[in-house]
Amino acid sequence: MIGQLTKLGLTSYEAKTYVALTRRGSSTAAEVARLAGVPRQRIYDVLASLVEKGFASTRPGTVVKYVATPPKQALDSLLTTHRQELSELERSAEQIASELTPAYESGQGHTDPLDYIEVLRDRRAINTRFAELQAGIKHEILVFTKPPYATPVQSEVKGVEVAQTHRARSVYEFSIFDTPRSIEGVRRFIEAGEEARFVDELPLKLVIIDETIVMFGMEDPVAGTADLTLVVIEHPALASVLKIAFDAVWDRGLTFDEAHDRLVLPHAQTA
Repeated sequence: MIGQLTKLGLTSYEAKTYVALTRRGSSTAAEVARLAGVPRQRIYDVLASLVEKGFASTRPGTVVKYVATPPKQALDSLLTTHRQELSELERSAEQIASELTPAYESGQGHTDPLDYIEVLRDRRAINTRFAELQAGIKHEILVFTKPPYATPVQSEVKGVEVAQTHRARSVYEFSIFDTPRSIEGVRRFIEAGEEARFVDELPLKLVIIDETIVMFGMEDPVAGTADLTLVVIEHPALASVLKIAFDAVWDRGLTFDEAHDRLVLPHAQTA
């Protein structure tokens, strides 16, 4: 009962007080406070509010007493008030909509000349955006992989799934052979279907998707920070040019076995 009254707009103290009033013909403020379990220092404000809302009335005398308004009458009055307030809100909403619509319609025709460019600096945002791009691949993904990594190659899951269902080519720096875990991570990609090449150094981190979207890392040339800052650009012409650069680096890269024999075997033999 109390919960239902509060949903209709009464406070919990008002609901408790009104329910208590309905159980007596008339009551003093002190009696209502005791029956309702409302602090005496609050009861006068609560009763005054109920009177104002039409849920109670007063009987003057040596000691003022309070009487509950019949429930149906009180609730009908409350609903009438709510309907009036809702009607006012509807009128206000219509007015606001009519005032904002011209600006909205005008804004739909406005485009930012650089709205096809995104700049991402937060590591979580980078991972999320890259996952979105991977999910949207139709045919092919090309990747220059180099440190720092947003996600280490051995921890990648989505990339392995992409390699199983799409053409995937990646060029890695030789540093990927520095740890057994990263070596196994690359091997896992290759076993999933990825084609891989390895070079001494890559100019930048780069992803090309379907010859349409490119994602590449940008380092601050002044600060020289190692923080990840990536740019995403949807531009087929730029993607085509960068694919030519990718293929040039790919052609001079070593296969996994060639790179492994050059970088890992000598250390294993001397050990």
